Amino acid sequence: MIGVVKENGYHFDSPETSPLLPSVHTPVSYDYVLVAKTVDDPEKDTFKMQEAFIEKLKMKNLKITKIIDDTVVFYGIQAPNEVFEKYRYLLKVSDACNWSEQQGSVPLSTRIRIVHFILSHVFLNTGENLFELLKKKVFEAKFCLHEVKTELRKSWARWTACLRGQPINDVRNYFGEKVALYYLWLGWYTLLLVPAALLGVVVFLYALAFYNTSPLIKEVCESNTIMCPLCDKRCKVWLLSDTCLYAKVSILFDNEGTVMFAMFMAVWTTLFLEFWKRHRASYTCEWKVFDWCEEEEELILEIVNNAECAPKEHKHSYLRSTLVLILVTLILLLIIGLAHALVVFRVVATVMLAEGSWEFLSDHSNTAAVILGAVLHYFTITIMTRVNRIVSLKLCDIEENQSFAASERSFTVKMFTFQFFTLFSSLFYVAFFLGRINGHPGGYVRIAGKWRLEECHPSGCLTDLFIQMAIIMVLKQTISNVFEFGGPWFNRWLKRRRTKKLQRKCAHCYKKADQQTNRWEELCEICKLSDWLRNYRLNDVNSFSLFNEFLEMVLQFSFTTIFVAAFPLAPLLALINNIIEIRLDAIKMVSLERRMVPKKTNDIGVWTDVLEAIGVLAVIANGLVIGISSDFIPRLVYRYNYGPCANGTVTDMDCMTGYINNSLSTVYMNDQRIYNEFSPDQMVTPSGQNVSYCSYKDYRSNEDYSLTPQFWLILAVRFAFVILFEHVVVICKFIIAWFVPSVPLDVKNQRLFDKLNRLKEELRIKECTCGPYSSSETLFQDDKDPMLTLNPDYLDCRPDPDPAGDMGLPGIVSLDLKHIGLG
Repeated sequence: MIGVVKENGYHFDSPETSPLLPSVHTPVSYDYVLVAKTVDDPEKDTFKMQEAFIEKLKMKNLKITKIIDDTVVFYGIQAPNEVFEKYRYLLKVSDACNWSEQQGSVPLSTRIRIVHFILSHVFLNTGENLFELLKKKVFEAKFCLHEVKTELRKSWARWTACLRGQPINDVRNYFGEKVALYYLWLGWYTLLLVPAALLGVVVFLYALAFYNTSPLIKEVCESNTIMCPLCDKRCKVWLLSDTCLYAKVSILFDNEGTVMFAMFMAVWTTLFLEFWKRHRASYTCEWKVFDWCEEEEELILEIVNNAECAPKEHKHSYLRSTLVLILVTLILLLIIGLAHALVVFRVVATVMLAEGSWEFLSDHSNTAAVILGAVLHYFTITIMTRVNRIVSLKLCDIEENQSFAASERSFTVKMFTFQFFTLFSSLFYVAFFLGRINGHPGGYVRIAGKWRLEECHPSGCLTDLFIQMAIIMVLKQTISNVFEFGGPWFNRWLKRRRTKKLQRKCAHCYKKADQQTNRWEELCEICKLSDWLRNYRLNDVNSFSLFNEFLEMVLQFSFTTIFVAAFPLAPLLALINNIIEIRLDAIKMVSLERRMVPKKTNDIGVWTDVLEAIGVLAVIANGLVIGISSDFIPRLVYRYNYGPCANGTVTDMDCMTGYINNSLSTVYMNDQRIYNEFSPDQMVTPSGQNVSYCSYKDYRSNEDYSLTPQFWLILAVRFAFVILFEHVVVICKFIIAWFVPSVPLDVKNQRLFDKLNRLKEELRIKECTCGPYSSSETLFQDDKDPMLTLNPDYLDCRPDPDPAGDMGLPGIVSLDLKHIGLG
């Protein structure tokens, strides 16, 4: 039987499943590995720089193990325990509020983080660090080692665990708090999507159940109304009944239920964020990082690396900030310009499809143009994602931030802003401008004086927004997941053959644990090389690997909340995607990619501010979609002011009877402006009948084409609804945020107990070290740091057996001096 080291003892397993390396740190574990190409000529600059950097590491008392494999040389790096003990002591002194009674060896994730920091802050005499050496190909790669066997593979990183809870504590122990908080947030987001998805399905089914009996659909499908041509030249008049299917789809996503659902989602966003803060607080308190300070952590690592270091002072350049602001504005204008280009594409595509020879596309040119525009928008998003990343990094370089954490926050804000504008600029046009700035017959607005802008369907514009959102969301989630998982999987498959051979070759080198001494023997070079090669051939990760996952999910959160009034099924699609996404990311991180450097944190950082901003924007956007984009307000005004039930009239007719005809205006060919607008060939119906009039969607006079009083009444009610909706929802958000504390009471109480225990422990140590003989050198094993090296043979500190003590005070600590001849 082969013994595998566990934190709580031994676990025995079969040789076939035992790891090459222990699952927790042991004296033979390696904290980090550097990889370089072998250089035959010692006189080459590459070889000299490699050797110089390795010598610098040795000067830091790091143990270096060199193994050469054909054209590649590996440097295994181990740091002495003194480095980690210094870190623990400084952390305890600095981070008093998060003191923990737990003792024992330093976790492997902490060791990796410290060694990674040291490696990143070692400079050659020429001033180059490891990052610059990697850019110059002096070193090929750097990575920390995966554990060959981990419980995460069984309980988390597999498809059969899709419906299980996530082992967040295990993820934290393996990948660090930053990755653990990402999965904690993603799991919480997915869980809270369940009620939103269920209600969205109910709203959709409600519309589906009653849309056949809707008088609006009946009026469209049975109408003989002749509509004006949708484009110039080859477009002809058409019958409103030809768009019966479009009207049915519109009523599914533009009904009274979507209004209530939009209000629910605005409140849901607030509940999600407030309860997330409580959820996070519970875990960070359990992990003893609730009051963790990023700045202090940075200072501690600096001191561990170099005791003579100086702090990086905060600096701010108004010139650089102004320059960055100007450049950001220019980039945003460029992105908005791309949105305008998509609008032009849709207009031109509509004309070309309408004038084409394919009858089906000619009859449905508007819908086809919307679909093509959405697909083109997706490819634009894909291209601009790469461009936005490069630009954001360059802007961060211009800023010259004080620390990597500050650069990461700045990069996050810029990248999200660019991506948000890339994704939503076109959607904002469809939601708030499509069909509202196109003019009217005899006064159409044209692009370059040639192409008419698009018009809305008589049933409303919300269907165009739904189509655009559905295509982008489905394409983005499915194609992104395929490439996100398929690419790393295929790369690993290509690289595994040689690693497998080495693993079979060194199978006899599995090591047994000595149960009596609890020691591990040094692995042979073949075993080390096998494990290092296995990690080397995995896909690379970098500082922004986790950022990519967060960005993807936060943009999805934006889709799910901002225009949810037009797409009630968005939460359902997000829920399905997230269930798959969690396992995809888990499998990718554990099996397909190199191990991420564990990072310590107590929050998801600036993403919290981004999510709160999205929540506020969602309230505004959904209020505008319902009030401005949908036909909810015009229907409401018609029902109570112009329809059969107006002014309280009692009738057997449906109150919405005649709404479609009421929302249309008519033009006549005897008007010279209309005669110049439409040629006689365009005024021929599909049946071959010549007509002298046609209708279009607008509230205008049939004589002088001025806006009618009904238009102004509807506009006033629209604005009143938007203001009322936003104020009611915002008040609800504030009430919820006030009513739900961000930190649970049990967490607050636990922090109080932690602080109390910390103070008691400090008092105990103080009493032990402040006696009359505490300054004597004979009381310590080492006079360099008496606080850490008290000699237990001379000094015995323990609580007084009498709880009240001689002075009647609880917990007074006594000194046992008999060992030094004074007792």
